[in-house]
Amino acid sequence: MCNMTERRGEDDKAPLIQETPQLLNPFVHRVDISSTYDKFKLVFMSVLVVPIRVLGIILCMLFAYLFASAGLYGVTKEELREKPMSGWRRQIRWYMGFMGRMMMRCFGFHWVKQKGRMASKAEAPILVAGPHSSFFDAFIIFWSQVPCLVNRIENLQLPLFGKYINYTQPVYVWREDPNSRQNTIQEIKRRATSEQNWPQVVIFPEGTCTNRSCLITFKPGAFYPGVPIQPVVIRYNNRVDSLTWTWDGPGALKMLWITLCQFHNNCEIEYLPVYTPSEEEKNDAKLYAHNVRQVMADALGIPVADYTYDDCRLMHKAKLKNLPCQTGLIEFQKLRHRLGLNLKNVEEELMSQYADIAISDGQITLSDFSKYLGIPESEPALVDLFKLYDKDNSNTIDFREYLVGYCQYAKPANTEETLRWAFKLFDRGGKGHITDSDLEKALKASLDITTEEASRIFKQTDLDNKGYITYDDFKDHAMRKPEYAKIFLTYQESIKNGTRVSKVHLPPPGKTKAD
Repeated sequence: MCNMTERRGEDDKAPLIQETPQLLNPFVHRVDISSTYDKFKLVFMSVLVVPIRVLGIILCMLFAYLFASAGLYGVTKEELREKPMSGWRRQIRWYMGFMGRMMMRCFGFHWVKQKGRMASKAEAPILVAGPHSSFFDAFIIFWSQVPCLVNRIENLQLPLFGKYINYTQPVYVWREDPNSRQNTIQEIKRRATSEQNWPQVVIFPEGTCTNRSCLITFKPGAFYPGVPIQPVVIRYNNRVDSLTWTWDGPGALKMLWITLCQFHNNCEIEYLPVYTPSEEEKNDAKLYAHNVRQVMADALGIPVADYTYDDCRLMHKAKLKNLPCQTGLIEFQKLRHRLGLNLKNVEEELMSQYADIAISDGQITLSDFSKYLGIPESEPALVDLFKLYDKDNSNTIDFREYLVGYCQYAKPANTEETLRWAFKLFDRGGKGHITDSDLEKALKASLDITTEEASRIFKQTDLDNKGYITYDDFKDHAMRKPEYAKIFLTYQESIKNGTRVSKVHLPPPGKTKAD
């Protein structure tokens, strides 16, 4: 346990940019059914077997609906939330599990291999399952004595399934409620530590589906109660993986159809030994979640990756911006904590800025950087800034490197003092505004920018076509492209150090020519 705690500490001190031999994308999945055998099987099963399977599934769902309706009859919403079912209502739980197992067999899961021993409620009030890769992961409920779920309140509206879910007395998540997260945690804790005979709670802590290539970040909700947890790992061993349902992949109906067309679907549940938290883990839910995730990853023989659902959102935004989907895979939560990033700002502003620059296969080259800023590639200050962003020396800047560079170099340089200094530099004669001629002369003398590029920058800054640039215009443009401030500071520093000769007098920030 101590070693795992130490490893967590080392992770927190890891650099923001690390070299990885290959990008691991857990949110993409493809199904290969191109062989003649697979095509024949799809036709054969679709005509002769799938209709019978669908009929069996419908019958199982109807019977389960009847059982659930009987169990809920006469029970108020308050009673359903406040106390566990008992007596004959509790006995219906076994029949619900039985109908669920029959339904899964109709889907082709004729037998489910089970390893290990399922712990009792007294030993482990919470079951943590993963990796979460499919809606078929629900089979763990039917083979685990129908525990309580953590479920969105919207799922109650699902035909037939809504009644089934409600019968399990789930912990509801109200996404419209700003206090939903805390309320959910408190309810999980209440049931886990209650002396009442509540069923165990099963939670998929990843919070979204992956392709099982790794375990992504565990949400800490299941770990806040600080009670012993039983990790449960799920394995699917089909030759044709029609079970995995990810953000970037085939749709749900197609996956259901292909699954129904398989002769048999292989799956396995392994109940790992109960994990009892240390005192340190009881006081740190994230550490507890981190360590349990590592235990499960070791059992599965796969790595861990600090991706979350936020990375899915960024992948979607990248796709809308005509960037490769993997552009959004940046381990956002890790960057958010270390750089103070806001997801909305990254989605709406920084991703757009990156897309404007990255015209070379979704990554920024020095040429892209040069064209975006209108500064020649030969300009040393531009090259220096590019190298600061390009942490892995690959001669390209990916989105993660861009965010780190933006937060660590460009944004800090874009201070009010620097902007006022730069404005006075361009405002020849102290008129209080910058003309086209002022801007061209200063940029050409300092950064060797061409007349055409200087004119383009002027037009981008003078958005209302006044014919001159005010300080507010100048500041707004600098905020949109903060790299300029860092480049001018780098240029000024090189003059100060004597590594280059100035073509124009650049007084340091805080001083004017009059000084």
